[in-house]
Amino acid sequence: MTKITPFLWFDTQAEEAMNFYISIFKNSKIYNISRDPNGKVFTVAFELEGQDYIGLNAGPAFKFNEAISMFVNCEDQAEVDYFWNALIADGGEESMCGWLKDKYGLSWQIVPKQLGELMNDPDREKSGRVMDAMLNMKKIIVADLQKAHDGA
Repeated sequence: MTKITPFLWFDTQAEEAMNFYISIFKNSKIYNISRDPNGKVFTVAFELEGQDYIGLNAGPAFKFNEAISMFVNCEDQAEVDYFWNALIADGGEESMCGWLKDKYGLSWQIVPKQLGELMNDPDREKSGRVMDAMLNMKKIIVADLQKAHDGA
């Protein structure tokens, strides 16, 4: 297990959520599923793309919010589309600037590497247009960022 591991509090869906995430991220594995004395799943331990996670079924006292999110660094528009569509499936919600909530309420940022490249252009006018374009997007569209950068 990694030194620091995100610990995710679920009502009763830790195993369901783990299986959902593992179905989306190809480089994944399950480490452990522990059960309470009644045989119900209590914790799950799994890995997504080299990052360990623990999920806990602890009841409805706490809900996820945007104070924490999972950042997915995408290679290109195809990856953005894949992760965006998979994570909003079956009840997820789009938000702004590449953010979404999955059906469990966990926030994700689905971000193409091109966003950082274009926003870091030393020409402040170009990078400003990229920022303005991104602020008006839900899912980030690389071609639209490039158009904004180029002033088209």
